[in-house]
Amino acid sequence: MAYILQVDFPFEGPFGEELASEFRGLAESITNEKGFLWKIWTENPETKEAGGIYVFETKEDAESYLTMHTDRLNGFGIAPIRSKIFQINEPLTAITRGRVE
Repeated sequence: MAYILQVDFPFEGPFGEELASEFRGLAESITNEKGFLWKIWTENPETKEAGGIYVFETKEDAESYLTMHTDRLNGFGIAPIRSKIFQINEPLTAITRGRVE
């Protein structure tokens, strides 16, 4: 059973291509996290928010990553961190063309 981790936080930027360029190393490192399957990066320059939607193999992997990531963001002076973990309903997700793997 896979799990979604939803995270968002206030963020002053950069956004778009500049964010992609500056955070490439971070993106590559995330792929090595235990149980990580994929991530969608989210950003809203108008409201100055960023975050992501992650999929992990287990709830424990999602929780472990969230703890580490929250500590990292707090170290950058970013707060508050909003997060939720959801179990994925894989049969319904498959019908609506969602990828779990």
